Amino acid sequence: MAVFGSAIDVDLHEVSLKDKPAALLVASSKGTVPVLCLPSQSADEARGQVIDESLDIMFWALNINDPNTWLSSYSESDKTFALALIDENDADFKDWLDRYKYADRFPEHSAEYYRQQCELFLSKLEHLLSQNDYLLATEATLADIAIFPFIRQFSIVDKAWFDQCDYPALRAWLNDLLASPLFIRVMEKQKKPIRYV
Repeated sequence: MAVFGSAIDVDLHEVSLKDKPAALLVASSKGTVPVLCLPSQSADEARGQVIDESLDIMFWALNINDPNTWLSSYSESDKTFALALIDENDADFKDWLDRYKYADRFPEHSAEYYRQQCELFLSKLEHLLSQNDYLLATEATLADIAIFPFIRQFSIVDKAWFDQCDYPALRAWLNDLLASPLFIRVMEKQKKPIRYV
């Protein structure tokens, strides 16, 4: 979403993680997506820089062009808080989310236990969203775009539970982002490499 929202010209290739292309593994031995392969800067370089962390790709794109002010709207203190929130999402919350999604692989505890651990972060988000329409402001910022895909994953694990849980502001925020034209466009399935301009 950050790359598309920044209107940077890139070639986008969809990847099936069940059938990883060799080029993906050559570019990044992690074998995960997304992977951004930048062009060589000189004839001496075999290939350009490879960025294989989502947040780093977001920073790359938004530092080039940030028309939605997802990054540039932050004060220094807001930026520090946003990065801490994203870090909590990417570390603690994601670990509990993985256990919640795949509870049968983690039989030490029940799915309900893992969900309760996730709720520690959800409660924090609900509190923030009770003050603004978005996590840190009246408009979406980097924190919203970085965190909401994980909340989307959480909401799908037990949709019936999520639809009635005591997080109304979180549900409204998620539904708003899911209905955004940008998200809908980004999620369109592509049959061949496409160029976003």
